[in-house]
Amino acid sequence: MRIGFGYDVHKLVKGRRLVLGGAEIPFSKGLFGHSDADVLLHAVCDAILGALAEGDIGNHFPNKAVEYKDISSLKLLAKVSILLKQSGYAVCNIDSTIIAQKPRLAEHIPSMIENVAKILGCSTSQINIKATTSEGLGFAGTGKGMAAYAVALLKKTNE
Repeated sequence: MRIGFGYDVHKLVKGRRLVLGGAEIPFSKGLFGHSDADVLLHAVCDAILGALAEGDIGNHFPNKAVEYKDISSLKLLAKVSILLKQSGYAVCNIDSTIIAQKPRLAEHIPSMIENVAKILGCSTSQINIKATTSEGLGFAGTGKGMAAYAVALLKKTNE
C-alpha cells in the first residue's frame, strides 16, 4: 500500500467558470489558472502522483504547455488514472477537503464524487469530498481564492 498527499490553491477572479470536482458551480467568480483551475482535482492528482512517487501535476502537465490551456481537469485526472493502472496500483480511497468561504458546495459534492469515481474506475464509496470555510480568515476566508487538500491510499493490484 502507498499513501500520497496533495494540495492546490488558485485565486478567484471574475470572468471565469467555477469548476470543482469536474462540476460547474454557479458563482460570480471562477478560479484562475492555465487549465480550468479545478483545485480539487489538482489536489487529487497530486495525491495519487505522490503515492506513486511520480512527482507532481506541474511535472506532468506544465502550465506553459499549449495543449493544457483551458483543459478540463477531468482529462488530467484521466491521464493520472492511466499512469496509476500502468504502475500496477488501484485506489483504496481518496479523502479530500475544499476550503472556500463561498459558494456553499454541499449540494454539488455528490456529482463531484461521481465524477472522480468514474474517472478512477472505483466505487463512490471510495471517494470522500468535504467542504469547509476558513471562518473569514486568510485568502479563502476573504474570498480571494480557494484551496483543496487530498490524501490517496493506493493498493497494489494482483495483475
